[in-house]
Amino acid sequence: MKKLNISIIGVGHLGKIHTKLWAQNAAVNLVGVFDINQQKAKEVAAEFGCRAFGSLRELIQSTDAVTIASDTKSHFKLAKKMLENKIHCLIEKPITATYAESKKLIKIAEENKSLVQVGHVERFNPALVAVKKYDLDPLFIEAHRLSQFRPRAIDVSVVHDLMIHDIDIILWLIKSPVKRIDANGVAILTNTPDIANARIEFKNGAIANITASRISANSLRKFRIFQRDAYFSIDFANQKVDMFKILDGKLDPNKYPLAFNLGSILDIPEPKSIVYEQPEIPKLNAIEEEQNSFVESILASKPIAVTAYEAMNAVRIAEIITRQIEKNLKKLKKQILIDN
Repeated sequence: MKKLNISIIGVGHLGKIHTKLWAQNAAVNLVGVFDINQQKAKEVAAEFGCRAFGSLRELIQSTDAVTIASDTKSHFKLAKKMLENKIHCLIEKPITATYAESKKLIKIAEENKSLVQVGHVERFNPALVAVKKYDLDPLFIEAHRLSQFRPRAIDVSVVHDLMIHDIDIILWLIKSPVKRIDANGVAILTNTPDIANARIEFKNGAIANITASRISANSLRKFRIFQRDAYFSIDFANQKVDMFKILDGKLDPNKYPLAFNLGSILDIPEPKSIVYEQPEIPKLNAIEEEQNSFVESILASKPIAVTAYEAMNAVRIAEIITRQIEKNLKKLKKQILIDN
């Protein structure tokens, strides 16, 4: 298999991580990096032994594929330029700042027969990978993604910055059209919502409740799945999964030493027991796995792990949530003025 010539656009926090991992990837040639901060680009290039491009034109002439890790508002313009030059793109989430831009980008990619994968990296989190082997059919999902304040992603709201991770996973798990969305949030430190909560109802009856905050004292990335026969508690941060499975009848404690009862569930006409399990977590680097899947899609024609279409739908839901928050905030401000 031939090696892929790859470059990175944007060498901030995530871009530098991508650069480091690409430098270690035997399937690619790390060609260089580009950043509007030329000094930063030169420092990163020197650290990882690659070129610091002085312009995008230089980069385009030397590369087959790029990681775009610049600020969200620049994603569309940069990806458009790359795709029009037949360069495959791994774009950090969200794919673009708006749903309309996402639609345009997909069309451009199709016209130029170039691939787009989107960096919804939690899809590759070892904890989520560990539960893929189970028959997942969520009835209710509860997601909390809380973070301390970091100024590097304030060009977008907490919905597009943090909540979109869980929106993507929820849409991937619940393969049903969205029926209704209710959302609220407030801006505390920035001009866009820093705390948000959304309740998404799907046509198949499933419900997801999502909370995101970027002004929390403690970080938390937990995802809980409730379904007919099981409950999964996924800790993305600590890469841990707790699974509780409901089985029919009274279980032999010698065979199921971790079985226990939920209240008096053994006293109902058809008694049930609960078995606790901690699935084995694979030892994976999520970004490294993301990069490998991108290379395999290009060189081995394997399916794209997170498609531009999936990422576009996540942005669409994020936009609906954001609009509802803005609408409710306007109502609140108007009510405060009336009351005063």
